[in-house]
Amino acid sequence: MLKGKLTLVPSGGLANRMRAVASAYNLCLAVGSSLEVVWFRDWGLNAAFCDIFEPVEAAHFSLREATLADHLVNDRPRRHNLWISELPQRLLYQRRINERDVTPLKRQGFDFEAWARGKRCHMSCYQEFGNCPDALYACLFRPVGAVAKRVEARTKEFSDYTIGMHIRRTDHGEAIAQSPTRLFVEAGMREAERHKDLKIYLATDDEGVKGELRQAFGGMVLTAGEAASRGDVDGIRGGLADMYTLARTRHIYGSAGSTFWVMAGRIGGVPTTELRLR
Repeated sequence: MLKGKLTLVPSGGLANRMRAVASAYNLCLAVGSSLEVVWFRDWGLNAAFCDIFEPVEAAHFSLREATLADHLVNDRPRRHNLWISELPQRLLYQRRINERDVTPLKRQGFDFEAWARGKRCHMSCYQEFGNCPDALYACLFRPVGAVAKRVEARTKEFSDYTIGMHIRRTDHGEAIAQSPTRLFVEAGMREAERHKDLKIYLATDDEGVKGELRQAFGGMVLTAGEAASRGDVDGIRGGLADMYTLARTRHIYGSAGSTFWVMAGRIGGVPTTELRLR
């Protein structure tokens, strides 16, 4: 009989939420608790879970879309919602961790298992904590059929040696400052010298970057046909298809500070390299 329960509110973008959910479930497995995930749609990821992933088939795991009541009770307490959920969470849960506290706790070597064992807990989180096995991601996250079809169509264009590149731009300051496009061009040139049949699958949120890579490598570059977007379900499905396509490549080169390509590497068991100036 399970003696505890963890209610998790994953936050941030796609890869961040995946990391949080997998870590929370791994924690619950370790301490014999059940996991309830409350999924909020917001600017970071404006899609329901069922729009992008198949239902999770795992023991003692439940996931539901946030209701109006959840906005009042389970949402992350912050200035945006006037911290309105702070009081009900203190009354309903024995232990709580807010997303802003996860990083400091990790640095302190916090014992998450002791915190969760046998208790009624609430956590909001956008990152991985604990030692989460890569295999758990394949168990929990299966893209919906429409996304899987996109991945299959894209990988049909692969050569025997296709690498992946994820070049993050738009709102990501660290990636823009530390991972200029020239680093990816240089990495591609090195790969081309070693592999005559090289293809490059490029995932990016910047249409200009697609042009730069095509100018450097011509027909070696493969990309999604549609413009990158996180603002609607189809755009998010496109991003998920990018992630799972990168996971099928031989090696992934990624931008500084981005978790997207790291997640792709974990899903596919693919070697990864972060390209940064310093």
